[in-house]
Amino acid sequence: MDRVLDVISKGAAQSWQMDNRARTMIRGEFDFGFAVDWMRKDLAICAEEAGHNGARLEVARLVDGFYAEVQRMGGARWDTSSLIARLRRDGGGRRAS
Repeated sequence: MDRVLDVISKGAAQSWQMDNRARTMIRGEFDFGFAVDWMRKDLAICAEEAGHNGARLEVARLVDGFYAEVQRMGGARWDTSSLIARLRRDGGGRRAS
């Protein structure tokens, strides 16, 4: 995985998240940033406002559902990068601790 990160982080995938969080995400370390509980609170505010103005926000609702799954996995206080733990659960590989 380290070699893959070295290669893709030099191209179009390069970002702050890639530079600073990719390796911690691989190790299942999710105690660095904005908690899933807080993200879901913010997404609920967005959904409520969308209900008032007619916006659909389909992707936001989908992501909120993914974060709800992370909460059920015990990740309420994990940071938002913990979505990878959901993918690992569904697709195999290491699970977050």
